[in-house]
Order: sequence, then structure tokens, then C-alpha cells
Amino acid sequence: MRLKLEPDLYHDPHTAAANMRDNTTSTSQSRRLSSEFGSTFAPAAIGEENADEEMLLLEEEMRNSMEPQVPETSGREKIVISQECELITLMTRVKGRFDLTTNQIMFTEIASLKDDGQRHDFKFPIGQLRELHLRKFNLRRSALEMFLTDQTSYFLNFTTRTRNKIFTKILSLQPPNILYGSGRSPAELLKSSGLTQKWANREITNFEYLMHLNTIAGRSYNDLSQYPVFPWILADYTSEVLDLNDPKSFRDLSKPIGVVNPKNEAEVRSKFDGFEDPSGMIPKFHYGTHYSNSAGVLHYLIRVEPFTSLHIELQSGRFDVADRQFHSIPQTWKLLMDNPNDVKELIPEFFYFPEFLKNMNRFDLGVLQMTKEKVDDVVLPPWAKTAEDFIAIHRRALESEHVSQHLHHWIDLIFGYKQKGPKAVDALNVFYYCSYEGAVDLDKIANAVEREAVEGMINNFGQTPSQLLRDPHPRRLSLDELTIRLLKLELKRPDLTLILDRVQCTACDLSTDKDPVVYLSTPKSPPRSFLQTSPDMLITVTKSGILGCHSWMSFDKERGFLLENDATTLNLKNRKKLTGPFHPSVTLNSKLFAVSVDAKYIYAGGIWDNSVRVFNMARGKVVASAINHFDVVTCIAMDNCGSYLVTGSKDCTCVIWSLSTSNTVSQPTGSNLQPNTAALNQNLAGNVVGSANVVHLTNNLTPKPVHTLYGHDDAVSCVAIMTELDMVVSGSLDGTVNVHTIKNGQFIRTINPIGCTGCKIEISYVTLSYQGHIAFSALDDTSHSVHVFSINGVSLGSKYVSGRVTGLTSASDYLVVSDDAGDVTMSRLYGLKPIFDIPLHVPTQTVVGTVGNTHLLAPLRDGSLGVIGIQQPIAYKKHTVLNV
Repeated sequence: MRLKLEPDLYHDPHTAAANMRDNTTSTSQSRRLSSEFGSTFAPAAIGEENADEEMLLLEEEMRNSMEPQVPETSGREKIVISQECELITLMTRVKGRFDLTTNQIMFTEIASLKDDGQRHDFKFPIGQLRELHLRKFNLRRSALEMFLTDQTSYFLNFTTRTRNKIFTKILSLQPPNILYGSGRSPAELLKSSGLTQKWANREITNFEYLMHLNTIAGRSYNDLSQYPVFPWILADYTSEVLDLNDPKSFRDLSKPIGVVNPKNEAEVRSKFDGFEDPSGMIPKFHYGTHYSNSAGVLHYLIRVEPFTSLHIELQSGRFDVADRQFHSIPQTWKLLMDNPNDVKELIPEFFYFPEFLKNMNRFDLGVLQMTKEKVDDVVLPPWAKTAEDFIAIHRRALESEHVSQHLHHWIDLIFGYKQKGPKAVDALNVFYYCSYEGAVDLDKIANAVEREAVEGMINNFGQTPSQLLRDPHPRRLSLDELTIRLLKLELKRPDLTLILDRVQCTACDLSTDKDPVVYLSTPKSPPRSFLQTSPDMLITVTKSGILGCHSWMSFDKERGFLLENDATTLNLKNRKKLTGPFHPSVTLNSKLFAVSVDAKYIYAGGIWDNSVRVFNMARGKVVASAINHFDVVTCIAMDNCGSYLVTGSKDCTCVIWSLSTSNTVSQPTGSNLQPNTAALNQNLAGNVVGSANVVHLTNNLTPKPVHTLYGHDDAVSCVAIMTELDMVVSGSLDGTVNVHTIKNGQFIRTINPIGCTGCKIEISYVTLSYQGHIAFSALDDTSHSVHVFSINGVSLGSKYVSGRVTGLTSASDYLVVSDDAGDVTMSRLYGLKPIFDIPLHVPTQTVVGTVGNTHLLAPLRDGSLGVIGIQQPIAYKKHTVLNV
């Protein structure tokens, strides 16, 4: 998903395109790509009905012929296969060469170097490959889509036979981190993933499930003709306040968008019944347009590059006339209801990307003919005051109870059993036949010009997703049903934010008040099945540096969770202690530690020699050390992928470290890295710490510095990192929050807390949500406050808190704050509207949200652990239960 805007260094206001539009009359023939399909195919192009069976047989043959190929261990890299192909980027085909070696995957553009120096070349170690999907391109089964561990994806188009050979060669190298890579059909993949059951049991959100369905069905952000499709969910775009408890506020999800208005049914039905093709080759259809195509996507995204340029290219070098632009959400909905020939559904951006509703680039989009009103930002419904407001309310509407109970009907239409066949006819859901998988065989068209024309028509008209279900989709549990099944112990714990009225807190003994826990983490274990992670450890560090590896499960029939203490923490002889030695000025706290995703290592700052130390989790011994700061490391954070680490220091800088264990990590071009004088002479005399903790400075566990980030005027106090969004955020005692990119170390912006005054403003904690919201706490001379900004620097809310913030984390769409008064509060990230307040009575050290948002853990200063989650209403003998 594209969440983060990037600076456009070569901004084009497209003045010429606006002038060309204004110089044309209303009767001029503008290129209308969303118009009805007006061409037929040669008989040779008609696909075979048994195409699905052919694909299954072909892919079964691929699986059977696959032979494991052992990667080279001698250090010599060999080419396994090399092939010409096309890189698909939105609407552009980039010709190049694909090379697969024993260690990495590469694409090299064939074209000569462009004027701006931009090329589409890429390469990555094969260990970064996470998913490999067979894809269609222009209805031809000839493409592959690769997803990496940092969520980057590449869409490559080959010939069908070459694609299959590449696919088997990649899998034969047995990529170590691959979650999915097989020749299964999309329907088989969905069935084996268990995602439908997870959604029905409310373990994943409506948004997440729709994204999974789109991905499995072949929809991709890389190909505009197969862009992810989302439903119109609301019908009320006129009220001042949107009532999400009123069914009348919602669109009927059981009907295609073309007949949501009952007045259109007769016209659509008669069109189908009255259609006759003289050649007898074209089947009947209800709609000559499609709910998702290139022109439709560009229609919505016209205000954001590169979609603006692509729109102009499709319109023969000009902007489309203003009255046909996407300029008002209420008006767009009204036109949809009045016109059965316009059947555009939504794109995912309507639920997470407010910037596409704002004309931030100040493009001249024209003037409406009737009102003479200039088209600028998109006109919003009365119930949304800002674009951010619209996205937040729209996302809540998607997750509402009404949509949850009816979404399966829309899935049946788009991905399910009503997609084609007699059920589609009954549901008034049949589209022009060339949009369906297997309907057209481009390889049978011998004439190159004719084949190119057909490809263009398919590309512009729209493509129906792969059919995932042939039976009715199960419905989702209602909240009442979910509660009953939870009480009967029939379900695992869902997201605690769903049932906040049943949230309780239990205090467990974890340490002592003399040596309380200051850091805890529930690391990601290696994934055990498709799209699933299973945390099974709780890592703790106490104020004196005692390391604990406790057994933690977020589900237990009796207590709601299972926590088995690490016995070594109580044994003076066997306990694991992190011996820095830490700098005398440092008091151990939660910001000084980070745990690897596989829970094998813990990274620590605060060391006397300014280094980052890597400790073995099993024994608590130092296994690696690296120095790139001139002063003590004050904070440390790791990304969700386990690829990068970021540290902040008293020297006012941050350093991004690569954690790759392979030797393929190269220095990025244009890096601003300035290594600190031979790592301060290889740690000086710090090679031996304590009695026998030998520090290995050059093994493959040693973090490798990638970028040094500048911009603060005082010590860095907190850091956060998210590789998926290519962003590092750092807070400082100078009162600022800086945002940089990971790949290039590029400074993006500085954020200042709103409403803070006085001579001294400090940023104490910072965290990133899964959508890139930047949340941080600040304190000035008179107050403590919490602030939330969007990934693109827009303020989403600020609030004062009663005490000094001691912990900050995000859980789903909520922000959790703990303070030294002993309160844990949860608020919406947007607007910081409070949801609940849990008085723990004992001051907390820090807060962490666990995987799946099933529990929040709050280490208390009396040494116990506050476990906040959905509990059974049963009596506890040893634990205090606080009902909320």
C-alpha cells in the first residue's frame, strides 16, 4: 500500500495538459477509456472453456518436475537462469533481463540511461524473498509477482512457458524465508490459508481480509488494470452526522453497484435479455463497463503523481474535462445511483490515504460548466470536515457491525460463486466476456498489430479477479455470537479492542519491587504457517540487568493467558545478567533494548564504550559489538522484519544498522555514512568484558552501519523504525521529532509538538502504528502531553496527560499510554478520543502491545506484571482482578 508521499524533485504542474483541455470544446472527442466496449475479437482469440483445468495440469507438472538445487557454499556465485522479460509498473512495461543466481535475484533494464538518471534495475538476496505468486498479465498466465520480507513487490511478465521455468528454478533454490510459493490455484490457496475462518471468527479485520482476497485473486498495486478492488459501503453522503448504527446509512452489499438503485434493475435486465450477437460468439452481459479498470483507478487518484501523468497520457496529452473529473464524493455516488452503465467500485485508498483527496500539487483541474466552480480538493460529505476525518470515519464504517454482517454477500459477487455462471445471471452480475479469466487467448492471434490492439482493450477495459469460491461465503460472527463463544471457551482470544466492556487486568508476580522489570518484549517467532505468527516467549530485563525468557501464550482456557516464569531469574547461580558494563550515567530503561524476531539475541545500548552490544538470549553472553557513535547510545529500536536496527545517542545522531547475516549488503549510493575513526580503534580495550565475555567484532552477527542521520541539536531520546514504510523516526531532548528514510538516509521532515511552551521541551517516547501514524510524548515546563501525526506530517490530535509518560505503544487503531500515576489509557489514534482508562494503582515502567493485540502487558514498579486482556468472569485466588 502506498501510504507515504515522497518529495517530487522534478515537479511538473502539467500546465500544457490543462491548456490543451481548455482549448477544446465540449463536443471534442476526448479519449474515453471507461466507455462501453465497442470491439469484438477474432474467433482465434476466443479462449477455451477448460483453461482452468489446463492451468491446474500445467502447474501440477511444474511441481512434480521441481528438483531441489543446493545453493553455492564455496562463495562463488553462479547464474542459474537468465531470461528477457518485462517489469510491470502501473501502466508501463520496462524491458529488461531477469537473472537468477545461486544467491540473488536481479533485473537489469535494457534501455539506455535516461536524462534524469532513473532506472528500474533492482537486485536482492534470495533470502529476502517472502512470497512468490503466479500472476496473469492481460489475461495471459505469463507473470510472476515477488514479495520481499520488507513488503516490497515486483511484477515481472514473461512468456507462459518461461514463467513456469523461472518459477520452478527459484523454488529449487529453497529460499529460506519463503512463506508461499507453489503452483496452487488461487482458490486452493485461499482454502489452505485459513483466512476465511480467521475473518469469520473476527481474528482479522474486514480491511485485512479484503486485501488478502485481492492479493490471492491476482490483484496488484503494480498493475493498474488489476488494481485491488474495494466496495462502496455507505449510502449516506448528505447527513451532518453519520449514524453507523442505522442500516439506512449503508449500501446494499448483496447487489452489484449497477443495481443498488432498484430503478436500474429493469434497464439492466432488459439489456441482457435483448442482447444478440450475430456471430453467436459473444455471450450476453449486463454491463459493458467494469467495476475496476485503469481509467477508473486514475479517475480517483488524479491528484497524486505518478497517476496524474498517467491520466494525462491516457487522455492524449490533456486533462479530462472538469465535469468528468473526480471532484465530489457525494456527486460521484449520486451519478452512480442514476447511471446503471457506470459501475465503478472503490480502491483501497478510500480507507487509508487521505492525501489522494487533496490537490497538494496545485494542479489546474478545470472549472465545472454549470456552477463555474474551480475543481480543487475533493468535496467531502457533510459528516467529514477534513480528508483525514473522512478516511477515519470511512475506515470505521468498513469495520462496523452492519458491514461485518453483510460483507460476505459482496465477496460472493466479486470473488465468489456469483462471479460467473447461472448465479451471476440471477444476481445481474455478468460483464463483457473478455474481462473473465481464460476468455481470450492472445497467443492465438498471429497478427502483431491486432494482438497489440486486443491487449490494449483488455488492459483498459478491466479484468475480473480469479474466482476464489464456488460455494456461498460463510458469514462473520456477530459481536453477540463472538461473546457467547468466548465465554464457552470455543474461540481463541480476538483483538481486545473488539470487546472493551470485558477488559480486565490481572497482576502476576514477575520480579521484586527492589529489582522491577524495565523492559519486556513478545518477539515474533519464525512463521509456522501461511501468514501466521505465533509468539511463545516473553523477554524481560530488570533494573539490574537480569535477563528472563518466560513462556508466554496469549490464550489459556482458565486465565485468558499463560505465563510461566523463567526459573533462572530467581537462581543466583544460573541467572543471566547483561553485563555491559553500562555507563555510570545510564539507568536501565525500556528504550535501551531490542529483541531479534527469532528471540535468539537481544541488542543493548547504554554501554560505556558507546557501542551496541549483541547478547545471546540462551546464556546472556556478549556475541558481537559494534561502534559508530561518539557518545553513549541512549535508545534502540528494531523493525518488524528483523532487517534493520536504529540507535540514537547523546552525540545527537542516529545510526541505521543492517542486520543481514549475508555478505551481500552493499553500501547504498550517496550514503551519508561517516564511520567513526575505525570504530574507535576496534573498541579499544573493550574486547574483554567481565570475566570471560569475549566480544567478537567481525562475525556475521555484528550489525553493519548503513546511514548516520543528523538533524537534532541535543541528545536523541527515543527512536522507532518501520522498514515496510521506509521510515525512521527519532525524538530528542531538543523538543523535535525528525523523520528520515531507511534506504537513502534522506531527511523528510521535522515535527514539533503542538501547544508546548517554555524554554525546555523534551520528547520522551515515540512509536509507529501499522499505518505509519507517528505518536510521541512531550513534556515542557508545565505539562505532559501526547501527540499523533500522520505518516505525511499532518496533526491528527494532541492531548494533555496527568502524569509523566512511562510508556507508549499502538494497538490496532488505538494508542495506549501509561504514566507514572499508574494509569493505562487507550485512545483512538485519530483525534485521541479516549476509549478507556485502567487504574493500575501501582506506577508502571512501560507498556507493550502483544502480537495480535490480544493483550497489553504493563510491568509494574512493585515487580509484578499487569496483564490486560479479555478474561473469563471467574474468581482468582492469587491474582488481583480489576474490572473496567
